[in-house]
Amino acid sequence: MAFERLKTEIGILLTEMQNEPADAHELAMQVHAKLQELKAFGLPLPKDLVDLDEALRSQAEQERLLTR
Repeated sequence: MAFERLKTEIGILLTEMQNEPADAHELAMQVHAKLQELKAFGLPLPKDLVDLDEALRSQAEQERLLTR
């Protein structure tokens, strides 16, 4: 059941990201943490969420570089 709980939490995080773009950085960190939980349980990582995580991390890095 842990897998189902994590899937639900990830779904909630994605919905929050759409509804509150001002908190995108925090939500991106939470998505990453949930993916790490799935990995720790030895469960497969959904490719779409891995891709999303990578895109959000890349975007955050670009924004960080622009604000230097």
